[in-house]
Amino acid sequence: MAEEAPRRRSRGGGGAARRAERTSIKIETAKYIQRNIPNFEVLTQEALETIEANADIILEEVGVNFVDNPAALQRWRDAGADVQGERVRIPRGLARKLCATAPAEFTQHARNPEKSVVIGGNNMVLAPVYGPPFVRDAKGGRRYATMEDFNKFVKLAYMSKWLHHSGGTVCEPTDIPVNKRHLDMLLAHMTLSDKPFMGSVTEPSRAQDSVDMCGILFGKEFVQNNTVMTSLTNINSPMTFDDVMMGSLEVYAANNQACIISPFIVGGAMAPVSVAGTLTQVLAEVMAGVAYSQLVRPGAPAIFGAFVSSIDMNSGAPTFGTPEASLVTYGAGQLARRLNLPFRSAGSFCGSKLPDAQAAYETANSLNMGLLSGVNFMLHSCGWLEGGLVADFEKFVMDADQLGTLHGLAKGVPVSEDDQAMDAIREVGPGGHYLGCAHTQANFKTAFWKSDLLDYKPFETWEEEGARDTYSLATSRVDYLLSNYQAPALDPAIREALEAFVAEKKAESPDAFM
Repeated sequence: MAEEAPRRRSRGGGGAARRAERTSIKIETAKYIQRNIPNFEVLTQEALETIEANADIILEEVGVNFVDNPAALQRWRDAGADVQGERVRIPRGLARKLCATAPAEFTQHARNPEKSVVIGGNNMVLAPVYGPPFVRDAKGGRRYATMEDFNKFVKLAYMSKWLHHSGGTVCEPTDIPVNKRHLDMLLAHMTLSDKPFMGSVTEPSRAQDSVDMCGILFGKEFVQNNTVMTSLTNINSPMTFDDVMMGSLEVYAANNQACIISPFIVGGAMAPVSVAGTLTQVLAEVMAGVAYSQLVRPGAPAIFGAFVSSIDMNSGAPTFGTPEASLVTYGAGQLARRLNLPFRSAGSFCGSKLPDAQAAYETANSLNMGLLSGVNFMLHSCGWLEGGLVADFEKFVMDADQLGTLHGLAKGVPVSEDDQAMDAIREVGPGGHYLGCAHTQANFKTAFWKSDLLDYKPFETWEEEGARDTYSLATSRVDYLLSNYQAPALDPAIREALEAFVAEKKAESPDAFM
């Protein structure tokens, strides 16, 4: 978020100093959320045990497929699994035993140490939208994403106070060859921001490029001993692990980098229509994926992922913000905690084509379920539109603003002597007001969360200023943030080395757009 930088007041011009203060900016990033509220739990002990027992049955009797990956099949054979063709049946208890070596929480280091994040425990880290091939804004409408769009999103994420993470493929830059765009995206995250970021997973060699570039940015030894990237490893639900995603996972796990093991669930299509059935499949898939990461390297960081939507049975389109998706997310949080793994789910999900009322309702439902379910890493926390096909600039800043409410809710209700406010109640007494009392004067600047986007002015003032709706306010906010962007400092030698690596890698092969 762009905020006002403190300025010392000159003796002669209090008003001028305050105006200068309002027009200067600084970049402020809130610390990752540390929850002081309980998680919302929907599954009874009996239900949890039933789902866990059924997940073990699926792994042992039905099994999972590891396709086009002989090395993975051999790892499973060596671990004691029954491997027939590409089907892996995992003996009861083996997957859970292997999962136990993954850490319950870990630090992902940023190049700016003040912005490193701890993933797991009672913490929640917020990252932006991931993967849309299209972008939308008020000026250009809906269009294929370009590298310029990507850079703008990275800058907005860097400028956003409530985002703790730069994310990964915030949009898919279709003007860059498929086999080379990961290099430009990583370079943007590394140079335009100093927040943590994600690595490439679209091909194992691109995962290795991500590790190698981090070796330049952080130092090779540091990378081997610390986690500096997360990566999104989607499972082809139901119960299929492809060689591309697993190949990337193998690279990251071997190099001590974190993988989000995430089933891609559309209820009724990739999983059963029932909540309990979906949770059973999610648990089985995650345990198999996390267990495999531990076969590659015991102790490699792994995150229990759950991307869940329901389906519109008329159109086949995914739906978001629904009660069924919320129930699955709450239940998955409980299952993740029982596995002692960090939990990834939720986001600014909506199926709307525009950042309208539908988008707002569905997004609000999705964000709040994420906070209450105990999510530790929330990908897609801002900018998501049209079922994930579109990254929208206006919605990005709308959502990013609302993430501040999650920070406020997570604080819970402190009851210190000052919070009890007994002196204020005595001072004001019956029939008075609190606007001028000492307690209000001492606390009013920090007592309430304040939006940097929404309009709270009286009707007359609002009308005089153009009667702007939230969408137009968001357009102005995007322009303001981008026009005031200043890149974080980076050692010129490191920048030159990164740029040289990218240039060399691009020169090694011809462009490919497929």
